[in-house]
Amino acid sequence: MTVHFPFQNSYSALPDSFFARVAPTPVTAPRLIKLNRPLAVQLGLDPDMLDTPEGAAILAGKTVPDGADPIAMAYAGHQFGHFVPQLGDGRAILLGEVIDREGVRRDIQLKGSGPTPFSRRGDGRAALGPVLREYIVSEAMFALGIPTTRSLAAVVTGEHVIRETALPGAVLTRVASSHIRVGTFQFFAARRDTDAIRALADHVIVRHYPQLREAERPYHALLAGVVARQAELVARWLLVGFIHGVMNTDNSSISGETIDYGPCAFMDAYNPAQVFSSIDEMGRYAYANQPRIALWNLTRLAECLLPLFSDDQEKAVAEAQDILGAFSDQFSAAYQAGLRKKVGLFTERDGDEALIQDLLDAMAKNQADFTLTFRKLGDAAADDAADVRAQFMEPAAFDEWAGRWRARIALEQQGAAERQAAMHAVNPMFIPRNHRVEAVIQAAVHDDDYAPFEELVKVLANPFEDQPEYAAYADPPLPDQRVLRTFCGT
Repeated sequence: MTVHFPFQNSYSALPDSFFARVAPTPVTAPRLIKLNRPLAVQLGLDPDMLDTPEGAAILAGKTVPDGADPIAMAYAGHQFGHFVPQLGDGRAILLGEVIDREGVRRDIQLKGSGPTPFSRRGDGRAALGPVLREYIVSEAMFALGIPTTRSLAAVVTGEHVIRETALPGAVLTRVASSHIRVGTFQFFAARRDTDAIRALADHVIVRHYPQLREAERPYHALLAGVVARQAELVARWLLVGFIHGVMNTDNSSISGETIDYGPCAFMDAYNPAQVFSSIDEMGRYAYANQPRIALWNLTRLAECLLPLFSDDQEKAVAEAQDILGAFSDQFSAAYQAGLRKKVGLFTERDGDEALIQDLLDAMAKNQADFTLTFRKLGDAAADDAADVRAQFMEPAAFDEWAGRWRARIALEQQGAAERQAAMHAVNPMFIPRNHRVEAVIQAAVHDDDYAPFEELVKVLANPFEDQPEYAAYADPPLPDQRVLRTFCGT
């Protein structure tokens, strides 16, 4: 019996200008180091067959399974505000698409599977560290309930890649609703290929927004749909302290999923200006800038769609601006609703927004840990506030705010236990803290030890549970453990 992928490929049926057909480059000695067995089952795959040498060969790109139609997708993109007319999958190859058990079409892509026509002198390979980072963080985001690409498997290749030094090579099998990006539309817009833009938009509507097929103005509705999903997505990022790190338009998914976990990170101490990415020297993609950048990216998408709106340029621009104008209110509504849940408010009253902002301001001034402050606030709803106060350099700053907070929650009928349960359901105990991720990577890269990786993945699969046996994973880093910079995997 062989490994079977029930491929039903649609993107590779689009015109040849959308991609380049290219097979993965075989590797020497693939070894499976992690298989996401529940995800495999969800995709209709046999995890026992994948967890074999034959499965490892497929997941490393050494063997191409029957029914696959390997392609590297074409796209352009604004990188840190500068437009590059051709980027494309330089180290990723889409094997094909499967229909999962919920009837959703999913891409199965190998990341780090060798050079493609879009590699731009790169080797097309991935080092083990970035593969483990993406596996850890993408699956943590899934457990947190945030739309995201998923990680099906990580495989070491038996070969080294050369970055600053020689590092173990690896391949990540990434699963996504699709890999279509704002930059995909930009690729064709830069070439003034309106027919391709229309074909791509039609494909996206069928795949991601099927309810819009009968809309009176489907392309306007498509832009509105993407705007709404991105507003909701970025609000969810901020609510868990996530910083994407490289929000280029080629990393902005049309489906509304988080995609491309390069120099991403979760904040420890709350700081709206926090930047981790080593390449974000000007703070363009800092934590608090993410909503503004999301709108900037969506504006680039709107520019691509203008020829589908109207032959009258002024009319098309006005219509696009009207749709984009909804982003701020949509983001604010999602973000403020999430913040109210985080502080245990079941109702909405005048003054709530200011009350919550006062907490955030005090957290920033006192270098309070973002995750633990909100988690322990849930405990304070049912007990004393000692653990919350400990997060603040000057505990009195919390005390002053807490008095007003207690007066506010007293206006609601819910009891302490109900409030605590509701707060714990939205405020995680465990996030992929940077120092933990880095420790896992170092153990794997230098010692071929994957036990720390396995344990971290296990803890992060249940982020809202206390898990007393793994309590140390909730701790912020000590001063000498702080990770101040994260790096792109290319």
